[in-house]
Amino acid sequence: MAQHPIELLINKADSAINAEDFDTLIDIYAENAVLVVKPGMNVIGKEQIKKAFIAIAAYFEHSLDVTQAGLEILESGDTALVLAKTKVSANNQPPLERKATYVFQHFAQKGWLCVIDNSYGHDLLEHTQ
Repeated sequence: MAQHPIELLINKADSAINAEDFDTLIDIYAENAVLVVKPGMNVIGKEQIKKAFIAIAAYFEHSLDVTQAGLEILESGDTALVLAKTKVSANNQPPLERKATYVFQHFAQKGWLCVIDNSYGHDLLEHTQ
């Protein structure tokens, strides 16, 4: 069975993050996309997302490795919710698995683009109490 276009985009994003190819990475995001950098810190828009990923790469000493251990895509019209098991590792951190949530929107001229990137998933609720 063919992979869903969103799954292909997520794989492309992971490869771009790992290679620090931030120009390719931001092409996957909508103009007004939201990225959860860490609990309590979000950035909005492609320029801020690119700056955030550059800082994230530096924080992880340019050794970040992101992969998906599973995806579930729930699609309704031009909107899709993606539930993911995201594996994150780096030389300066122990490996971890996050239950990430992403929202994609389908645009007539551009196809699917990420509008919300929340690699922390429901864990954000643990930091808002």
